[in-house]
Amino acid sequence: MSTGGRPGPQEVSSRVQLIATIGAILALALASIDVSVVGAAMPRIADDLQGLGLYAWVGVSYAVAAAVVVPIAGKLGDMFGRKPVLLVGLGGFVIASWLCGIAQTMPQLVGFRGLAGLFGGILMANIFTLLADIYTPERRTQMQGLFFGVAGLSMVIGPPLGGFITDAWSWRWVFYVNVPLGLLAILAVAVGVPFVRTGASWRDIDFGGVLTLVLGVVPILIGLTLTGDGHAWTSPEVLGLLVGGALLLVVFFLVETRRASNPLVPFPLFRTNQFAVMVVVAFFSAFAMMGTTFYVPLLYQGVLGVSATHSGTLLIPMTLGLMLFGPVAGKVMTALPRYRLLAVFAMAAIMAGLLMLSSVGPHTGQVVPIVAMVLIGMGIGIAFPMATAVVQSAIPMSQMGAGTSQIQFWRMFAGPVALAVLGSILSGQIGVAGQAGVLGGGGVPPAQLADALHDLFLTSAIAVGIGLVATFFLKEVPLRDMSMARKASGGRGGAKGKTVTA
Repeated sequence: MSTGGRPGPQEVSSRVQLIATIGAILALALASIDVSVVGAAMPRIADDLQGLGLYAWVGVSYAVAAAVVVPIAGKLGDMFGRKPVLLVGLGGFVIASWLCGIAQTMPQLVGFRGLAGLFGGILMANIFTLLADIYTPERRTQMQGLFFGVAGLSMVIGPPLGGFITDAWSWRWVFYVNVPLGLLAILAVAVGVPFVRTGASWRDIDFGGVLTLVLGVVPILIGLTLTGDGHAWTSPEVLGLLVGGALLLVVFFLVETRRASNPLVPFPLFRTNQFAVMVVVAFFSAFAMMGTTFYVPLLYQGVLGVSATHSGTLLIPMTLGLMLFGPVAGKVMTALPRYRLLAVFAMAAIMAGLLMLSSVGPHTGQVVPIVAMVLIGMGIGIAFPMATAVVQSAIPMSQMGAGTSQIQFWRMFAGPVALAVLGSILSGQIGVAGQAGVLGGGGVPPAQLADALHDLFLTSAIAVGIGLVATFFLKEVPLRDMSMARKASGGRGGAKGKTVTA
């Protein structure tokens, strides 16, 4: 079937919509669970490949590549359509996973994981934009909540799944299992996702923006990673990377605003109230999520004396909050004209949960941290899909992919920033040697560790407070029905052309 413009939600049949959603969920699950599954297998991998010195860089290479490619892939989705970009991401992810499985040395694995991160970022940049193409506002926001729940669930099931696969088969199967799942996702996307035939060509790509963005973001992310790994902020390695990256980002800004005819990042979007506020909300809610996920197990094990196995299951309350409150938030947003109050509530809940965690001591018990985790999960479960839905309703249709991927980029960028800042606080309180003692089962008394984590979670709460203040300035706009928006814009998307639906 051909039409003169992109298909709106009402123009896509239920069967096609279902198949497209299955493909998107599989793609999201692959990109989300991959990190936590591989993390559980890393000790065995490092031992087998005799590469303990590069242990951390297997994760760093993936995270850096995924973060830097997100704004690029979002723009490409606007230019060439979501379907071909998703298919490239899935195909590349399958190939990269297979290459990781056959890696013979640790440097090879680091390189192949960077390649996997590149294609994983392509997927993350376009999955949530795809929902805007095939769902009406209420259903879109509910589905975004469900999708974020899938991503949150991967944090819980990933480590035990990775451990099981490693013990039952081998660590190589941690990567090989992505191949059949990825092929199934490719089939679903190929069949279910509408294809937009655009007039864009490779000459329209902002190559200058791509180059300067990569050269600016990569050093900053690596520098932040080094600070969280025990390097001082004032060390030559860290300062050189951070300052060099910042200068190149200034060049990127100049290229985008003065030379690029089709800029990678449309900077005028930051003058839009809804976009600017939701970027702040996305960044600080992700900051809180990373800090909670990474340091709450340390709180349970080092302060409350809970076993490592049991401490992992105690992250489930946060995950349940993510899964349950996301779809609820979708219904509330479409029914509540002043949905700014919902954003205020979400950030306040996250802040309250972090303040509760900052009060936990050796004799507190497990009730307080569990309640805190529920509050944090509830707030994140509302804030994540809300940020995406509000931005998609406030920006021009031609910039839908670029705008949505910016929200995802700032979420991903918040991860290394959180680990760098919070890791510096912890090491400053107990020392790098003290951290090794905690992880090894001795050295730091629970009371001393509790004091260090008090400052850590209090800092997180203050950071989230910035996001809370920003929500008071949000100006509500009606949630956009994509079919009506396309009719109003004459059927134009990221580029002129026609749509061919599967």
